[in-house]
Amino acid sequence: MSVTSADTPDGRATPGRRAAVLGRPIAHSLSPVIHNAGFVAAGLTGWSYVAIECDVPDLAGLLAGLDATWAGLSLTMPLKEEALRLAATATKVARATGAANTLVRREHGTWHADNTDVAGMVRVLHDAGLGTSAVRGGGQASPSVTVLGGGGTCRAALGAAAELGATEVTVVTRRASARDELEPAAEALGIKLLGAPWAEAAALFGADAVISTVPKGAADHLAAEVTWRPGTVLFDAIYDPWPTPLAAAASAAGVPVFSGLDLLLAQALSQFEQFTGVVPAPEAEMRAALSEAAGRR
Repeated sequence: MSVTSADTPDGRATPGRRAAVLGRPIAHSLSPVIHNAGFVAAGLTGWSYVAIECDVPDLAGLLAGLDATWAGLSLTMPLKEEALRLAATATKVARATGAANTLVRREHGTWHADNTDVAGMVRVLHDAGLGTSAVRGGGQASPSVTVLGGGGTCRAALGAAAELGATEVTVVTRRASARDELEPAAEALGIKLLGAPWAEAAALFGADAVISTVPKGAADHLAAEVTWRPGTVLFDAIYDPWPTPLAAAASAAGVPVFSGLDLLLAQALSQFEQFTGVVPAPEAEMRAALSEAAGRR
């Protein structure tokens, strides 16, 4: 583990820095558990990470009031689009997806936006074999991806699919207009968007990866309707309650299943590295803290 921060002449990250997760509601967030465990494991004494209740109209004023001790912010709904709008600079993937879940403080008090949900999904799905020769027995250059839902997490899923080599993604939504709203993101990411109505969802689980981004309960009925194909990976972005009926059915069928907790940790690792300059983030300790906290719920 090395520290690449330039905050001090010898390259060590400056102690006494702060970070937070913002959103509404936010009291349930497990992000403070993950990041604070990382600070301890990395020896960053004096660093702290808290949860702050914040809605869209309040974000600009809150950012303006933060001093130089603030290293970065994590953003949840409904702040991701507003965070991108307020940032002075942004990564290509944040611009393409139209959302930022990360703000990193730069010199002169400006904010740099990123979407580490994309990197988190890429990490989880790549570890599951998507985008590698392990998919479908080897050699598939363009993995097939089905996404349930057309909201903010779907935009991250599109970004992840593009980075993993997919050239097209099937998006299943209740409203055709929701798919239409995703077209700019798909075009910016260089992928073709294939739309499908919700009534056809169960028939579209033959993809290499099925990513469910819908709210809890919305996909429960599919558990009894889907015929699982060997080689498919299910990424269900929910983590409370867990397992969902869909995840339980997939697991019973021998399908690898990943949850919203996997995403929460994976996206936090990139945030931690950007906030602190510690590379790589102490994943084992952060994972253990998350697992313990989730188990108490």
